[in-house]
Amino acid sequence: MWSEVQTNWEGFALESASLIETLLRNSGEEAAAEEVILDYSGEERLVTGKARVRQDFFRNAVLSAHNFRCCITGLAVPELLIASHIVPWSKDSANRLNPSNGLALSMLHDKAFDLGMITINADMTVRLSKKITDLKGDFCTVALKKFDGKLLSMPEKFLPDVNFLKYHRDNVFEKWIRPNEY
Repeated sequence: MWSEVQTNWEGFALESASLIETLLRNSGEEAAAEEVILDYSGEERLVTGKARVRQDFFRNAVLSAHNFRCCITGLAVPELLIASHIVPWSKDSANRLNPSNGLALSMLHDKAFDLGMITINADMTVRLSKKITDLKGDFCTVALKKFDGKLLSMPEKFLPDVNFLKYHRDNVFEKWIRPNEY
């Protein structure tokens, strides 16, 4: 099974999801469709939206590869970890579920990574945007600046793809705008 995951992760993920759906259907249970409820004025209204199908496979594969620890900080609280896409979900449909397109990051570092405030160098070290390194404050120093140049904690399996990391450096890193720069 492990060999199949390593050689054809996408086929394995699709087959697993299909088998789970079949088991649920045969047991008389239905997979719950998530509904989004928004409340703006004390009332509720139903909103239909898109959900990322089989995202749980990606999350489990990425977090387990990193031993359920943030690869930058070492934080080991699964509820505070995100399986972050290196190449954004919207930019590469073929690799949305590819565990080598993922990093286990704390919620803060995931957001900073998605916004291009931080990236990973070719030598697997963390790089902060100049805009971050110029920021003042103890929290910024403790939460972000102290990791600049730190070697990424590498996963046991599903190493981050170097081409995906290059894409992030070239297309996401330092592309963000701070609110006072709009």
